[in-house]
Formats: sequence, C-alpha cells, structure tokens
Amino acid sequence: MAKIRVDSNGAVRTVTLTRGEKRNALDDEMLQALEAAFRVEPPATERVTIIRAEGPVFCAGMDLKARKTSINGISVIEGMLHAVETYPLPVVGVVHGDAIAGGNELALHCDIVVARSNARFGMSLAQIGLAPTWFLAKKLLEVAGPVKTREFLFLGDPFPAAQMHEMGLIARVAEPEEFEPEVAKIVDRLTANAPLSLKAMKALLVRQMCFRDGIYHRDVDQLVADASDSDDGQEGVKARFEKRQPEFQGR
Repeated sequence: MAKIRVDSNGAVRTVTLTRGEKRNALDDEMLQALEAAFRVEPPATERVTIIRAEGPVFCAGMDLKARKTSINGISVIEGMLHAVETYPLPVVGVVHGDAIAGGNELALHCDIVVARSNARFGMSLAQIGLAPTWFLAKKLLEVAGPVKTREFLFLGDPFPAAQMHEMGLIARVAEPEEFEPEVAKIVDRLTANAPLSLKAMKALLVRQMCFRDGIYHRDVDQLVADASDSDDGQEGVKARFEKRQPEFQGR
C-alpha cells in the first residue's frame, strides 16, 4: 500500500502523507518515496508544491519500530529533507495536526508553513535518549535562533502553532474553519507570481543558508551516533512503546 500520494493539476502539485493510521510516522519506504518526489525536475507548468497529510496527525517523526539511524554514515532522513529544501520551486507545508521530531523538521524544511491552530510542533528526542544530526539542528538554528533552539531540544516539549507563529517559525496560523481558505490564498498568490522569479529566489535563499555545512562536525556526528546507540537510547525507545517514563542511566 502506497504511503504517499502525488497529485498534480498543472500549476499546483500536492504530495500527501497517507499513513494516517500510523500517525504518518516515517519509515524507510516513506522516506525514499518522499525524496524521489522532490528529486524530480518540475514541469514548466508547475508553480508550487504542497505537502499535507491524512489522518489526525501531520507527522509523528521517524517510525521507531523501523528506525535506521544511518546508511553508510548518512542519516536516512537527511536526504529527503535536503530534497524538499532544495526543490527548485516553493514548497508549502500544510500542517493540520501535530508535527513532532522528524515531522517538525519536515514542516520547517518547507518554504512557507500554514498551521491549524490546534497543531503542535516539537522535538522530543531528548525524552527518548536520541539527538538530532548536524543537518537537523542547523535547520532549527536557521529558523528559531539559538535561544529557542535550546528550548526546543533540551526540554523536548511541543510548542502550539500560535506560539510558533509569534516566534516567526511558521508563516501563518488559522482556526479550523479558516485553515483551508488560508492555504488556498497563499497557493493562489504563489501560482500568480512569476515562475522564473520564484526559482531564482528559492536558489538564492538555499545557497545563502548553507554556510554551516562546511564547518567541521565529524566529532559531533559521533556524539549523536553514540547517544542513539547507547543503553539510554534503547531504553528511551522501549519506554515510549511501553507508555512509561524511561529510566536513564547516562550510559
């Protein structure tokens, strides 16, 4: 059964997460399908791509039962997020429900995020003994700044959509009855704008925000891997499935 669906009407392409029964948790198959959807060259008629989801949750992050931290030393989620971030045309994240961990990152790698007022955004990794990669932390620093990034990561508690908007992390927040009209308003504006301008602006912004990629961080990558592979990392994931508080030992 397909875990994403791609629809196009010419100017607007919609990529939908269809694993609603699993809170749209990202497994390897889903990550590969999403990455493939954003590695294609957009047709001349396209102006914007929308990412949305079925079910009550936008995306709960990585599927912990199918979690692979890396393949050949590269985080399995990074390739997909990089494809979304560098897609030649604007990407609009339509967040109707919670966006947690990898789901939060998926939303923040979109160019414009519209969230329903009852949605929440969070990075709960510290609560289950894991840590974000360099690439994922970089995005948080870009959009949230160092103070809010520390709060995001160290506490791990979710932020309501209204607070995300007040902090400037997402573009729009709307009440449920105004949510789809607000999405349509933004998409209509994007489709009316000059496509070559949109492509140039997207390339300009992506290039200017990639300066942190060149900083040496192999030692930091090892710390992240060690946390994921530690006894605490295993305990945290196990406790999440068993719906109990983890007992961390610092090893």
